[in-house]
Amino acid sequence: MTSFLRYCVGLDISKDTLQACLSVIDQTGRVSVKATTKVVNKPVGFASLLTWVSRHRKLDLSLIYLMESTGVYHEAVAWYLHQQDQSVSILLPNKAKHYLKSLGYKSKNDKIDVQGLSRMGLEQQLPLWSPLSKNLYALRLLTRQHQRLQELKTQSTNQQHALEYSVFDSRFIDKQLTKLVSVYEAQIDALETAIKELIDEDPILKPRIERLIAIKGLALLSVAVLVAETNGFEGFTNQRHLVSYAGYDVVENQSGNHSGKTRISKKGNSRLRRILHMPAFNAVRFNEPTCKALYDRVYERTHIKMKAYVAVQKRLLLMAYALWRHEVKYDPEYLANRAEKDKKIVPTSGTTQDQVAEAELSYL
Repeated sequence: MTSFLRYCVGLDISKDTLQACLSVIDQTGRVSVKATTKVVNKPVGFASLLTWVSRHRKLDLSLIYLMESTGVYHEAVAWYLHQQDQSVSILLPNKAKHYLKSLGYKSKNDKIDVQGLSRMGLEQQLPLWSPLSKNLYALRLLTRQHQRLQELKTQSTNQQHALEYSVFDSRFIDKQLTKLVSVYEAQIDALETAIKELIDEDPILKPRIERLIAIKGLALLSVAVLVAETNGFEGFTNQRHLVSYAGYDVVENQSGNHSGKTRISKKGNSRLRRILHMPAFNAVRFNEPTCKALYDRVYERTHIKMKAYVAVQKRLLLMAYALWRHEVKYDPEYLANRAEKDKKIVPTSGTTQDQVAEAELSYL
């Protein structure tokens, strides 16, 4: 008699609907699809999803819900399931995409995606999702609104500059632009105050964010954006995933005798790269030990300042991730002390994955 091990519900989420697939795996590793359905992406649909699952869940086995982090559309159902004491796992989209490719799927549609997710949840031991704080979502709304207003302010000041040097000027338009800039500045100040108050009132976020602010170059707003856009670094199991998510992963262009430019992919969250632009300049300017040494090393090798600053941006991101993940205070001399210790250690075997991960943090 076949013995089954556990269930998984894969969820493919769009703005309006949830495509669900319930699958089960047996002791031989064979995955069977038990049922599929589609519900609306609203609380009434979430309730009907639980009813549907209980109706088709014939055996008392463990159950997990697996979904991708699709913008903001997955958040409501993830919170609902978590509040109903259900096990939830959330994947970065590129992980599911590469898994489906490994299965040999050439077509792509909702049915294939949701079956692939349910199969992935059964065949792999995925980490469970646990929301750090509801304030992270409020923080993300505030920081994104701050960015929008900052962009509008910059646009208006650029228009003023162009008008000033134009052949034909207009006092009326200049007056309107001046008023707009003052309105944007007032709203930006109000948003920065709201961000600070939200962090101060959260006993979980406040101490963690204070550790990151200790890094020279990273201010409160920069750290708030990093934390909000990565959802408290939730779902990133290693540095490579975070680097890829931010678009700092390196893309080579080389084949045979051809050797093109090596650059970062920029296929990731552009808000992370945008907010790290000025902190990288400040970290070098204020002689943050690790970042300054990195900048000098890369600039000496490439003679390209911006490439060195991009390397510093990546370093700041990884430093913030390490401090957040391990919940330790920032030590400016940590890497220097670590390098001295490593010189005294004679390796006795091949390089391990842990050593590779450490090397990635200290390479640039």
